[in-house]
Amino acid sequence: MEQRKLGTQGLAVSQMGLGCMGMSEFYGPRDDAESIATIHRALELGVTLLDTADMYGPFTNEILVGKAIRDRRDRAVVATKFGNQRNPDGSWIGINGRPEYVRSCCDASLIRLAVDHIDLYYQHRVDTTVPIEETVGAMAELVKQGKVRYLGLSEAAPPTIRRAHAVHPISALQSEYSLWTRDHEMEVIPTVRELGIGFVAYSPLGRAFLTATMKSMDVLAADDFRRRGPRFQDENLAKNLALLAPIEAMAKEKSATPAQIALAWVMAKGEEIVPIPGTKRRTYLEENIAAAEIRLSAAEVERLDQAVPRGATAGARYPDMSTVNR
Repeated sequence: MEQRKLGTQGLAVSQMGLGCMGMSEFYGPRDDAESIATIHRALELGVTLLDTADMYGPFTNEILVGKAIRDRRDRAVVATKFGNQRNPDGSWIGINGRPEYVRSCCDASLIRLAVDHIDLYYQHRVDTTVPIEETVGAMAELVKQGKVRYLGLSEAAPPTIRRAHAVHPISALQSEYSLWTRDHEMEVIPTVRELGIGFVAYSPLGRAFLTATMKSMDVLAADDFRRRGPRFQDENLAKNLALLAPIEAMAKEKSATPAQIALAWVMAKGEEIVPIPGTKRRTYLEENIAAAEIRLSAAEVERLDQAVPRGATAGARYPDMSTVNR
């Protein structure tokens, strides 16, 4: 698989990564054996970027990833995050960017992952009660100590990105980006391009909506968090289903799946953009990876841009949008 640079500090990863969150929580039942097999298959096929966070599980996803890479650490670029604070029972505490919390989270993640360093360490959400300079300053100390190699932010607004980058170079910003989530094209993506920061696109398949296999909530497990998502509610879902037609049409033309077209579109939007579709099954992993072989022409990208324009999606990304783009 081709490599893409994240930032200008030397971090290079596969042009598509693997989101591991759903292996432990949010998307129905767990199957750790299949999840580990999926991570192994991803590494075999050239995927290097594995994305996790301490809050996934909570805490168990890092343990799972650590087990999967135990005998193949040199093939994996491990990205994890801190900042969304949860209790062991899963209950929500809040967003925490205090320096002492940053240090304790890093040490705990290193233990759970069973590694001696984290390749890419993100602040998962911005804590507006703590100056970003203090949070990133603590993260920079982790780099000096050799515990972390590169720094990242997630769902940060342009002014925050600039202030953070002035303290220590930020290699990657991770935020949601897909054909049905294009708001970052206005200010965020231009900002990271200007500063030489990579962009890691989570949920590039719209939480599987863009696979065109979720045309009813009935396919979701009872505890699937998408059931609470505004975009999946009846009225919004009905409107959003119309967005699939042009994607399905192009998929048919190119003998591909809608998921592959959606991923190819993200990868075509810039060499600094790396999508991290999540899956816990090898079958879907292999389908996703095949999207790297699809080359959309400028005309085809423009056709999709026009067919699914910014702002066309009905409903907010989350029930509470107060913690993103801060």
